[in-house]
Amino acid sequence: MSSSHRTPAAATDSKSSRSFYVGFCLAGLGSVLFSAKAVVAKLTYQYGVDALTVIGFRMLLSLPFFLLISLWQMHKVRKKEIPALTRRQVAELVLLGFIGYYLASLLDFIGLQYITAGLERLILFLSPTFVLLLSTVYLKKEIFPRQWVALALSYLGVALVFFQDLSFSGSNVLLGSVCVLGSAISYAIYLIRSGELIQKIGSTRLVAYAMSISAVYTLAHFLFIQGWDGLVQPMPVYTLSVIHAILNTVLPTFMIMWAVERVGASMSAQLGLLGPVSVLFLASWFLHEPITAVQLVGTAFVLAGAMVLSRRR
Repeated sequence: MSSSHRTPAAATDSKSSRSFYVGFCLAGLGSVLFSAKAVVAKLTYQYGVDALTVIGFRMLLSLPFFLLISLWQMHKVRKKEIPALTRRQVAELVLLGFIGYYLASLLDFIGLQYITAGLERLILFLSPTFVLLLSTVYLKKEIFPRQWVALALSYLGVALVFFQDLSFSGSNVLLGSVCVLGSAISYAIYLIRSGELIQKIGSTRLVAYAMSISAVYTLAHFLFIQGWDGLVQPMPVYTLSVIHAILNTVLPTFMIMWAVERVGASMSAQLGLLGPVSVLFLASWFLHEPITAVQLVGTAFVLAGAMVLSRRR
């Protein structure tokens, strides 16, 4: 049968299949791009800037994109296509913008000054385990034996890489790891708090508003500490910051959101496992960080644990 004589059911299946593969690619590529922010940040540190400058430029350059999406959402509210936010929802967004994209990012980039990009990505990948533990405390959810195994595998993997980095770099690894750990916990709290809100206002509006609010916190902090003089940096800092803002922030944020719409949250989460693996090789390529057997074993443990958690409905 020729393509021009396909049945409606066949055409629907073809469209559904195409949508799935588009979502599959978006989730995988989005995870790699988002994880690569650690490599870009480390490259930027080579020009003598600090964590606040890196996150400040990141949010300054990505803010216009999120503001445009926010204005589009406000336009839809005025046309009564979507409901207006309540005062409580606005207050929650202000809190989420502080916790999820300001505090978590600041702690992450401070930590990156002291530890390798590979270790940073593994620690951040513990966020699902923190979500599980915090959900047990605040939402009274039960942890099943299978999930305890996943937790043990994840923490064992991070411990292996941590102690190797500690032997290479000294006590600063402990400080950097604590900062990144704080980032992972902060982001886990953000995920828990945003779970109910996203059902009410939608993922596009939540991300655009929360990122815009986070940018205000970040830029206020940046200008208070460094003033307008902080905007004067070497040309490579501007170039890397544009890459950081567009390729490692704006694009992956929406790519992963679009992927969830096409393949679901579970599949997107499993494809997110590409992130820590890609960072090992990207860090080796761009930063000349060694890939050791301990790193590979540790990464395998973390991925195994995350795989178990992502498959848990």
